[in-house]
Amino acid sequence: MCSKHSPVTSLMTLTIILTLVLLTQSAQAQTFAVIGNFTGGADGEAPVAGLTIDRAGNFYGTNYEGGNTGSNCGSRGCGAVFKLAHAGSGWMLVPLYDFSGGTDGIFPTARVIIGPDGNLYGTTQAGGGGPCENRDFVPGCGTVFQLRPPATPCKAALCFWTETVLYRFSGFSDGLYPNAEVVFDQRGNLYGTASGGGGSPACSGGCGVVYKLTPSSGGWTETILYSFRGGTDGAFPEARLVFDQAGNLYGTTLRGGSAYRGNVFQLTPSAAGWAEKTLHSFSGGVDGESPYAGVIFDQAGNLYGATSGTSYSGATVYELTPAGGNWTYTLLYSWYGDGYGPAGDLVMKAGTLYGTTAGYGAYQRGNVFKLAGPGWTYTSLYDFTGGADGWGPDGSVAFDVSGNLYGTAGGGGAYDKGVAWEITP
Repeated sequence: MCSKHSPVTSLMTLTIILTLVLLTQSAQAQTFAVIGNFTGGADGEAPVAGLTIDRAGNFYGTNYEGGNTGSNCGSRGCGAVFKLAHAGSGWMLVPLYDFSGGTDGIFPTARVIIGPDGNLYGTTQAGGGGPCENRDFVPGCGTVFQLRPPATPCKAALCFWTETVLYRFSGFSDGLYPNAEVVFDQRGNLYGTASGGGGSPACSGGCGVVYKLTPSSGGWTETILYSFRGGTDGAFPEARLVFDQAGNLYGTTLRGGSAYRGNVFQLTPSAAGWAEKTLHSFSGGVDGESPYAGVIFDQAGNLYGATSGTSYSGATVYELTPAGGNWTYTLLYSWYGDGYGPAGDLVMKAGTLYGTTAGYGAYQRGNVFKLAGPGWTYTSLYDFTGGADGWGPDGSVAFDVSGNLYGTAGGGGAYDKGVAWEITP
């Protein structure tokens, strides 16, 4: 296992930082600009999730691969957490943590979020120890982690943050492979989904769970809120959860439902536990299938989401409207033909939906789009070419206070390791 603080690694990372301090000139006069080119070194590669913005306008994200290589990580690396900070008229790409593939985790697939305490919280798909094996036979069923900045201001060019693993999944009834980001409630508890585990015999390795992590006695205690059974209730939740004002949880499953094409579900708390209700089962027809993305609310209490589709069916953007205790499905937009649709959550700003596709657009390399209500007019804001601009934007988008739009693409760029990008109005 390679050390995150070896002289070779530190020198490599310092070189990365110095060469990427001013990645671009000011993008104010441009529509699209690459603001970060990942190298596959300590900064990582393959940013398959979106970015999270702090109050100062800096961004945080994860890379599925890159970072450490060696005994536990294989040639592509174990993954990394990074920061994109303002540097004059450009951006500075700063590695915050490189996973080692041991008990600390490996392969982060979701965004990190900023907690109430200002620390970063996230998940890794694998690692942490335990009986599960992932790519390169890395042991571990996944983790939930926290990253803390140095206690005192860093005077060096590189300062790694400190990781604490809050929970290590065992791969049994507690879940395995937590691919989604976590969400806090108002009391400081964490909620998330794991795409496997739960113990249902209907799915090999289990059909997935919804879990809660509660801080207690200096640690965190896991509670399973719901274990999917692989029937009409759903199977394999891949997306994050969202709360409504009453404290109910909403999410999606990749499979299950009446046609086994995925569904949208609601979890309602009660004295007897959490009750699950299916709000919509996807048919694989005009309504779509394979919802990797979760759902979001508008101010009126309507839900919006997207399906990724398959090689046999197009992708969709949809709305679910509550009516008389049930929910009405409305198709807002469809992509047809081979491609790969939205995998990240949609974002709503001033009544307009924004998102990405990984395989549509003019060049079939993914695009950034908006759907403007009330008629839901579709506009492609940028079509990736697969070259220096990147390809395969899987994650959600983020806005800054000036209305600029930001995101990542998992491949392409100067080193073909992925990029972070900006679109200005």
